[in-house]
Amino acid sequence: MAVVAEPTRRGRRSGPQARREARIGLLFVLPCFLLFLAFRFGPGIAGVLMSFTDYTLTGGGSFIGLDNFTRLWDDPLFWQALKVTVLYTVLAVPGTLIASVSLALITRRAFRGAKFFRSVFFLPVVTSLVLAATVFVWIFSTGGPWSTLMGWFGMSEGSWLSDDVLVLPALAIVGIWSRFGYGMLILLARMQDIPRELEEAALTDGAGAWQRFRYIVLPQLKPALFFLAVIETTASFQVFDAVYTMTGGGPANASYTLVFQLYDAGFKYFDLGYASAIGVALFALTVAVALIQRLVIGKDQ
Repeated sequence: MAVVAEPTRRGRRSGPQARREARIGLLFVLPCFLLFLAFRFGPGIAGVLMSFTDYTLTGGGSFIGLDNFTRLWDDPLFWQALKVTVLYTVLAVPGTLIASVSLALITRRAFRGAKFFRSVFFLPVVTSLVLAATVFVWIFSTGGPWSTLMGWFGMSEGSWLSDDVLVLPALAIVGIWSRFGYGMLILLARMQDIPRELEEAALTDGAGAWQRFRYIVLPQLKPALFFLAVIETTASFQVFDAVYTMTGGGPANASYTLVFQLYDAGFKYFDLGYASAIGVALFALTVAVALIQRLVIGKDQ
């Protein structure tokens, strides 16, 4: 008489052997996890601790309490850098979101060359910003393509980078150009998940393109827009490459951002304690703005 073996049941193991295997697995993962903690959070924690000291490359390191933050509060250059950073963010973030939504709407439909245009629009994201900024210095220079174009509309043909009023819009244009491809990709992926039946039903009921976008597409994009708003705001607060390459913080500190002040304090004057205090203030500002965006944009998510 043949004996039919009972099929083995596949599933999650339990008991001492399963716990032993889990411990062994954690043991193998532990070195990578510890390195991740050390290099990811270690510098941040060290920066916070250093902000309470007078540490410099030439010596120091004694605890001074809140002296660096008091000095920061009384520093007019800090408030100038804060104003420049906020103004740049106000210009760059809405522009990036508008450009991202517009290009996502254009490229969401299947047409000949759609994939090519998506690749072209995403190309600035993977392009070296320092290299692109060097090209934009020529574009915004006196007699350059941008100045010539502005002259056709009756505006000044001088360099925007040497004008204390126009330098931030010029930097914002570079920031928008370098970031809109990422936002377009995120929004495009979300748009492709929207059921076509909703828009077709609205079209049957006589809804126009703007009405379909406002009442059907835009509500579906709210979580993605909240994510992009936080990401782009953080990136704008940390702008440095374009400023360093194109203006050096000028003219007359008109493009002197918080990260540029942090760079000067830490790597030009080697005042690492004060530079760390600037970094902590920048982090606190970023978190505060993200919470406000959460309340305004993402409160339902």
